[in-house]
Amino acid sequence: MTRPLHDPFEFEASPPEVDVRQYLDGAAGFFGAAANVIMQLSNPPVGYGVVESPVESGNVMVHPIKRLRTTLTYLAVSLLGSEDDRAAYREAVDSVHKHVRSRAGSTVKYNAFDPKLQLWVAACLYWGARDLYERMHGPMDEFDADAFYQHSARMGTTLQVRPDMWPADRAAFDRYWEENLAKTRIDPKIKAYFEDLIDLKMLPRPFQLAFGGVHRFFVTGLLPQHLRDQMGMTWTPRQDRLLARMLRTIGAVESVAPAPIRSFPLNLYLTDMRLRRRLGLRLV
Repeated sequence: MTRPLHDPFEFEASPPEVDVRQYLDGAAGFFGAAANVIMQLSNPPVGYGVVESPVESGNVMVHPIKRLRTTLTYLAVSLLGSEDDRAAYREAVDSVHKHVRSRAGSTVKYNAFDPKLQLWVAACLYWGARDLYERMHGPMDEFDADAFYQHSARMGTTLQVRPDMWPADRAAFDRYWEENLAKTRIDPKIKAYFEDLIDLKMLPRPFQLAFGGVHRFFVTGLLPQHLRDQMGMTWTPRQDRLLARMLRTIGAVESVAPAPIRSFPLNLYLTDMRLRRRLGLRLV
């Protein structure tokens, strides 16, 4: 089902002369994915919605590869897809989200269709993408930063976030971010989920042993200090300098790569989604 011509959720993209692919580092998603999940789920209704979700097919601890595909496909569709792509994927995600709501005995009340919760998730995705881009390539100029910010609203408006809910400009976003980050909290149940995620408990034991320590290093370094404190993590200036050097080196290599390579695997997942639609396969 496609959207009507005057869809209330439609959001004006960045100016046509701006190619959003230049701001996307597909590889960066592998470094920042778990840290971003922690940011999102540190909002208790979002966290409990994920941890208590009855949708087993979306559980990263049970189906890590599938969950990676659906998450990256959402990012690809929201940032790079057409309005028709976005409408189709929104319908697919909604078919799953309708099952994610708190029950009578739930400790925390939540509903996956709550646009305020979706706004927080979209804000985390934008903040994480901007943070990683600047760590890898340095600050954007004002025009590019504004264009990328406005385009990033699609990470919320592809679902139930209304365009007017996205903070009007970057200064308004920063105020929203600081205010809402300060409200996040991680209780023992959610912390246990995060620890398993950081230690890659969803993967076979050899992968845990080989990559768990490096993964924890990146997760710790990319979290805001408030959430490090909530997780009981330590982070030293020496570690921070090492992370900075690593990310700038990776950024320097990526900066000379063609846009399609820099956008990988998001461009791949967008193609996969379109092929799935054409073949009538499940999108989520």
